[in-house]
Amino acid sequence: MGKDLRNYKGIKKIMAILAVFTLVQGAAIIVMAITLARAITDLFHEHAFQSVTIQIGLFAGAYFLRHFLNVWKKQIVYRYAAKLAKTMREELLDSLFALGPRFARAEGTGKVVTMVMEGVADFRNYLELFLPKMMNMAIIPAMIWIYIAFQDWTSAFILMITLPILIVFMIILGLAAKKQADSQFETYRVLSNHFVDSLKGLETLKYLGLSHDHEGKIASVSSRYRKATMKTLRVAFMSSFALDFFTMLSIALVALFLGLGLIDGNMNLPIALSVLILAPEYFLPVREVGSDYHATLDGQEAGRVIQGIIDQAKAEKPETSALPLTTFAENTEFSFENITVKHGADDADSLHEASFTVNGFEKIGIIGATGAGKSTLIDVLSGFLTPTSGDFLWNGESGASLAAADWQTQVTYIPQHPYLFHDTIAGNIRFYHPNSTDEEMKKAAESAGLNKLVAGLEDGYETLVGEAGRMLSGGQEQRVALARAFLTDRPVVLMDEPTAHLDIETEYELKKPMLHLFENRLVFFATHRLHWMLEMDRIIVLDHGAVVETGTHEELLAHKGFYYNLVKAQLEEV
Repeated sequence: MGKDLRNYKGIKKIMAILAVFTLVQGAAIIVMAITLARAITDLFHEHAFQSVTIQIGLFAGAYFLRHFLNVWKKQIVYRYAAKLAKTMREELLDSLFALGPRFARAEGTGKVVTMVMEGVADFRNYLELFLPKMMNMAIIPAMIWIYIAFQDWTSAFILMITLPILIVFMIILGLAAKKQADSQFETYRVLSNHFVDSLKGLETLKYLGLSHDHEGKIASVSSRYRKATMKTLRVAFMSSFALDFFTMLSIALVALFLGLGLIDGNMNLPIALSVLILAPEYFLPVREVGSDYHATLDGQEAGRVIQGIIDQAKAEKPETSALPLTTFAENTEFSFENITVKHGADDADSLHEASFTVNGFEKIGIIGATGAGKSTLIDVLSGFLTPTSGDFLWNGESGASLAAADWQTQVTYIPQHPYLFHDTIAGNIRFYHPNSTDEEMKKAAESAGLNKLVAGLEDGYETLVGEAGRMLSGGQEQRVALARAFLTDRPVVLMDEPTAHLDIETEYELKKPMLHLFENRLVFFATHRLHWMLEMDRIIVLDHGAVVETGTHEELLAHKGFYYNLVKAQLEEV
């Protein structure tokens, strides 16, 4: 049993119920063997059929009880696995949202998609297959062995010696299978990431004429996954062979000694038959666990990975702020105090002792060269990244958490590449506010400048966009993201290079609705395009993760420091 299994909610209650049912099942199996052996013996001695009806009736009752309990156990585990899988999928999605896009980029989009779509289903399958059979293996062989030991010590000794050997081989082959399954899972993760990245870049590859060259890379990754799968199957077949071989050898030895006992007159026929009937039942639970072990490895590994993501999110993202945060307003004061972010022990600080204060609805520009720490600062502000050290102050009080819901529900985050779901334009605009009316949605779309695009579409706001839908340009996608922000009316707006991939004409068209969005909001706008700084109330200049300057555009130019050199360098490029 996996160590992680004991940590799942409600597992102890389920295990207790399964244990009680399995004890009754074990007793039913022994009754079946005894009654069947006696009935066969009586018929062999030419007794009338009517004399064995009681034994046959008891056998039928025990047989029905055994299989009824087996079905009942499966139903209990099915309901438990479905409930746990549903909870795990919800917690996984919440954790992915809490950890943010940086985590998804680091882990790989393909892996994240695979965990949500297939990993939870594999984990549920693992629970449904493993729990009842594991309990059978823990209880039924012990009950059968105790009965056989009271009837024939020789048979009990053979079974006692054989089972540990069988389990040792299972462990050895299981470790080998786990190693292969882990390798297969890692290869599958690479294949998933490669597939998703290929889909995203397929249009670009075709445009550049590189799509045929990319076929070889796809074939190479697919071949690696095929080889990993075949190695796993090879170990699984070896395991099945070992199980069958040792089981048949043990039953044959039991039958041999029982036969010799009958010949010598030292063995009673009903006892010999009951022991011989029970011998396969003794090994059956072990064989079932062995045969399904390989089928459940993916689910076991998926459950471990998913729980790791959930635990990481819980460790990094407290559910509530140590200091409750009120709704951000015109008179709110918010400060960074020596905020430092360090991703690894040997890495340089991505953000180094950043300190600044904002008052009310300011427009804050964040500027700096590539790698200066702009995206890191936005990730900290959004609550996606927990600082290594430092403190947040809210109206002069320390202890605020930007990972808490009372902050994140006030924030609208607009990234460089907003994601459009396979949904209508209206559905994508309502992403943060699904219960909004049509009138509110259309007003937000008009504020973002989407009305011209929608007017030219046959289905209007009901046009499908995103995956497998109509493809929108980068500027049109940004307008959808802006419409989402207008619809939510949240007081804090975070923008991470929202116009970096747009041409200057498209950016100019978007500037007016974006400036309209900035009104009566706290705005943090990270960009490398300096013309936006003219619209900012204050500018934070970053270099190698440190805040080197703050001030207005005019103040920083007059200071002739780092910001002045950035402007001068960009003008010289022009």
